[in-house]
Formats: sequence, structure tokens, C-alpha cells
Amino acid sequence: MALDTTSFKPGQDILCTVAKLPKGQASVSTIERLMRLDPDNKRALRRAQRMRSQRELVYNRGNRDWVSREKPARVVRCVSGATWTMPFTVDLADELASVSAYVTVKAK
Repeated sequence: MALDTTSFKPGQDILCTVAKLPKGQASVSTIERLMRLDPDNKRALRRAQRMRSQRELVYNRGNRDWVSREKPARVVRCVSGATWTMPFTVDLADELASVSAYVTVKAK
């Protein structure tokens, strides 16, 4: 069951919802990558990265600078019912089609 993306125009906002949880890790990664395209999620990821860089601890170890870095934040999670909005681009059509069994997509 492939997703028909011909009705979407490039730049148009689309609303995506996780209908059911995929079993494979590759599909989960694809869905999370698509979720990161949401402008709100992008903003949160950028802010988290900036805050991590401000809090990183540089110390001397063997006369060399070492950096103690925090683990990155998990801003997006692939859970059933998760919803996000993102602008549609033509290069995303294949990725949306590959996870169409797990994600419902409609124009906003």
C-alpha cells in the first residue's frame, strides 16, 4: 500500500500521525528523521544543542584539553499517536511511501 504523494505540492504543510508502531528499527529511524523536520522540533533540537555546548566541561588531561559532553536530548520519539507537521518536498516522497503502513499523511 504505497502512499500517493501526487496530490501534495512542494512547500505545502502536511500533517503526519503515527498510526501504529513499526516493528523494525529502520522504520522507526525513518519516522523519527521525518519528525525532526517539524519546525518546532527543529527549534527544540537547535536550542538543546546550543545549551549542551554552553554547558560542556573542558579539562586538562595529560596536558591536553578533554571535553566532557552531555548525551544529546531525545526530542522526538516514535510512539503511537504522535503527530507532527512538516513542509512537503519531493525528495521526501520515497521516505513517506516506505513508512506509509505506519504513518497517516494528509494535507493541512
